[in-house]
Amino acid sequence: MTFFKTLFLSMLFLLTACAQTSQTIKQTNSDLNSALSLTAGIVTGAQQPNLYLEQLKGKRLGLVVNQTSMVNNQHLVDFLLAQGLQINKIFAPEHGFRGDHDAGAKVNSSVDGKTGISIVSIYGKNKKPSAEALNDVDVLIFDIQDVGLRYYTYISSMHYMMEAAAENDKIFIVFDRPNPNGFTVDGPVLDLKFQSFVGMHQIPLMHGMTVGELAKMINGEGWLKNAVKVNLTVIPVSNYDRHMSYYLPVKPSPNLPNDVSIALYASLTFFEGTPVSIGRGTDFPFQVIGFDKFGLGDFTFTPRAIKGASMTPKLKGKLVKGVDLRQSAIRGVNLDHLVDWHHLFVENDEEFFTLAPFFDKLAGTDKLRKQIISGLSSVEIRSSWQSELNAFLQQRQQYLLYP
Repeated sequence: MTFFKTLFLSMLFLLTACAQTSQTIKQTNSDLNSALSLTAGIVTGAQQPNLYLEQLKGKRLGLVVNQTSMVNNQHLVDFLLAQGLQINKIFAPEHGFRGDHDAGAKVNSSVDGKTGISIVSIYGKNKKPSAEALNDVDVLIFDIQDVGLRYYTYISSMHYMMEAAAENDKIFIVFDRPNPNGFTVDGPVLDLKFQSFVGMHQIPLMHGMTVGELAKMINGEGWLKNAVKVNLTVIPVSNYDRHMSYYLPVKPSPNLPNDVSIALYASLTFFEGTPVSIGRGTDFPFQVIGFDKFGLGDFTFTPRAIKGASMTPKLKGKLVKGVDLRQSAIRGVNLDHLVDWHHLFVENDEEFFTLAPFFDKLAGTDKLRKQIISGLSSVEIRSSWQSELNAFLQQRQQYLLYP
């Protein structure tokens, strides 16, 4: 094996290696090399117009899209207009139609300056469009890149759009895209007592499904309000299976700028319910951990107000000390850092779960927080998830589209 091939495989392994969990796919360097070559042949749903253009002709369309909704180098809106199709509405989720809004920032309804199409916000006060907003729409198309985490709100927006489509007799089509965490099923299953916009479905934190598969499950399990069923079509991804690595060509949101942040997202988001920074307001969000008063590790950084984190990032302007995980091979839900930092806060008589209700919403349960407080190890906590994870794997089987 040549030096350069060895170096290439080593770098690829760092980006895609999995945590050793019962639901995480373990891949050898050879497997990863094969997966990468296959990734180049992946064709998303939107990139297969032969599967959907005919059924869209003569229909009034509404699109649930953002900056990731690309057909090769062209936005889906522009592509469909170029085919002579009629788009009457664009529905904008969290981060907005162009993906330039901060996390949690209000998304306003407006008009797209390029096309003149009305943009209806579905993030904020009105998460589900009214019947009036759908009056001039026959077909709703959902085409947004997801990252496979229950608390990533695009799937919650999809849920409400499916519900609106069902209630107003509209066709709902999902242009499917790969899940970059598709080979991982991990984390606690949602307790419905903690249901919220960052956790709507009784699924694990990492569900290992594409949005198309998840749409089928939401519909099939009767999870829409009053168990209504939507007229659903999924345009599947071609040349894809869930064990493949997939590298996103467009960042899905401002604070997930690269594949490392997407891999670490499941493990680091829990810190949002604590005083600890995970790099919002830096050039490496969701890739570092730090605190200003004390820390584990000697890496330092100073959060600042920047694009994507302009709404006063945690510990803004303070020198923060902690760890840099950019060379980490963590995949799945790794609890070691969370447990270690909690222990450090206890040692320093400092409150760790300062936003306990939000932490519980992210976890989908209060059990995780209570287990950490009680002193359980990460291994003991993980073992408590296994029976529910196994049940979910059986439950989802009928909705899977990919091997």
